[in-house]
Amino acid sequence: MFENGTRQLAPEACLGYQPDMLSVIIETHNDEEGLARTLASLVSGAVEGMVRDVVVCDRGSTDGTRTVAEHAGCAWVEGGIAAAIAAAKGDWLLLLEPGARPAEGWTEAVATHAAGSGMAARFSRDRADRTPFLSRILSRPGPLAQGLLLPRRQALALVRNADSAEALGRGLAVKTLKTAIQPARRVGRETGLASP
Repeated sequence: MFENGTRQLAPEACLGYQPDMLSVIIETHNDEEGLARTLASLVSGAVEGMVRDVVVCDRGSTDGTRTVAEHAGCAWVEGGIAAAIAAAKGDWLLLLEPGARPAEGWTEAVATHAAGSGMAARFSRDRADRTPFLSRILSRPGPLAQGLLLPRRQALALVRNADSAEALGRGLAVKTLKTAIQPARRVGRETGLASP
């Protein structure tokens, strides 16, 4: 309380911050190294209390992906994206590719968006990502290349017609967050993630 008798709100109250609001879903297939990089970038969100849980939705990994997920305390789901959404506990879902890393300050951008909008959003492109010009022209980034933040209720409605996280994000109208994401390397997309 201030000396003049007015109450001071905590910054998190101003941003619509809720300790249990965000679940992160990462769909994997033989992505142990990428998963470890993504999980490391989420630590700040867990420390701040924004990330309630991380659900790893696996599509048949035969490497150490499960070990990485279990050591990090993630929920492990093998029943597809619908099962991952059902297992998530947060009111908002953040879908990321294994290897993608949100930039510093991502928690504030997500909290601000969630407090003021019910619409899906993506991170902005990382300006430091130096994708060669020809590659940018010849290939289109996947629907999760910039992450996907959406309300749980919207995800539950969309998952009826989606068999993967990428299918869930395809063709969706979204806003762009003011913080960037370093996208996953192309290797993660060549592992068969898009097709079961």
